[in-house]
Amino acid sequence: MEDSEKVQGLQTLADAVKRREKIGRRKPVASVRVSPGGYLAVASILTFASVLLLRAADDIWALAALAVGWLVMPALAFTDRIVFDGQSLLRRGPVHFMAQLVSGRRQWLSLTDFERVDTNAVRTLRRGGSVRYRYRTQVSGRGVNFILASGGKSYRAMVRKLFHLIPDQKTDSRTRELRDYLSDPGSLARDVKALGLASSAVLDNAIADLKNRLASRAPSSESQSEQDLERARLLRRLANQMRVAGRLTESREAFRRALIVLPQDPRLIYEFARLLRSQASALSDARLLARARAALRLSSLRAGDDSELLSSIGESQIECGDVERAERTLRRALVVDSRSFRARIELADLALRSGKLAHVIHHYRDAAQMATDKALTLYARREADYYARLNDDEDYLSAELRRIDWLQNATKVRRVAARIINASILVALLGPYVNATIGGLGWSFASCSLFAWLGAFSLTRVLADRRKPRPAD
Repeated sequence: MEDSEKVQGLQTLADAVKRREKIGRRKPVASVRVSPGGYLAVASILTFASVLLLRAADDIWALAALAVGWLVMPALAFTDRIVFDGQSLLRRGPVHFMAQLVSGRRQWLSLTDFERVDTNAVRTLRRGGSVRYRYRTQVSGRGVNFILASGGKSYRAMVRKLFHLIPDQKTDSRTRELRDYLSDPGSLARDVKALGLASSAVLDNAIADLKNRLASRAPSSESQSEQDLERARLLRRLANQMRVAGRLTESREAFRRALIVLPQDPRLIYEFARLLRSQASALSDARLLARARAALRLSSLRAGDDSELLSSIGESQIECGDVERAERTLRRALVVDSRSFRARIELADLALRSGKLAHVIHHYRDAAQMATDKALTLYARREADYYARLNDDEDYLSAELRRIDWLQNATKVRRVAARIINASILVALLGPYVNATIGGLGWSFASCSLFAWLGAFSLTRVLADRRKPRPAD
């Protein structure tokens, strides 16, 4: 009997190993290249090293460093990819393969293990009424993090294949917007042409205040035909697609036309407030930010018993800096639906900003009880335990505060060192035309700053993770 149980246990273990091996053999559904920032940094360091080696008359090593920096690093960056095979995210490429051989661990994350999916938008260019956004999505869970950076068809394919499989409770507002409204430039241009929107150059001179137009042109509900309502729905979708694409002025016009037909729709008003928030950030306009806050308040008043919409409004109010109203909106969402996980998490974040650790612990523990799957339960419990330890252990709290302080200082040193490196290289290149000594000083300062940058970078990687508490005596 014992032998049969051992055989059965070994068979189960073998089946588990086979299932894990099949993960690497599944056909990729979508893939994106890993952000090349690390490879570019290594290539820059090798290029700088090759210049120093040339100054030291070591031509062979200088040529080798330059070849590795400009030939090997781009090739490694091109082949390093994050792949989605329909059930899990995993990393593939020569660098990851070598790291796997050394550590014995494979970097992968199944859909059921996703805990948080957050997206940040960075403006890279602003021209007229349009801005160019680059999106950076972080998928985390089980101690593993994947960074998905936008950059063409591969990112859009990843969004279409992956984001629809992630529950709303695990995503932030911007991730949900990408899931619903990220589109190809060609199809977006065809939709704009079909609905007859003017170009942004024309709209910049033609758009008047939205409130006055609504007051003068808002039709009564009796005069709205089914065709008008369908066109308003199409305009609303197009407006969101253009907002995600960075075509803010055209998005504003599409929202204006949709609001003429549906001026009482709370979700449409919420989405319009998100547009105003984007415009306020792009133009650094406090008046537009105030209008975004007002639109969010109006949307919350008309949201009724829609707990999901109230949670989204509260999240956006936090982004707009309207913290007090955000807390009231999120608590109202909990009154409507006491099992709202997102509302609990956002309230925990607000309590943390106020330094109320007891409230943070309470909200995370409640969220753990209301989580819909195991990954969310583990995430909420881990956060609750961490802040409970901070609240109960003065030594651990002091150690974490020191870690955060050191991390902030190391980040500042990295920024300052990077600026000094750039300035020193400029002095080193132009200095010899004035005096050879100035050029030598430039290379010396650049070398010292580079070592400082490397040290600060290593320190930030070490300090990024939370410290494990000491076991009780």
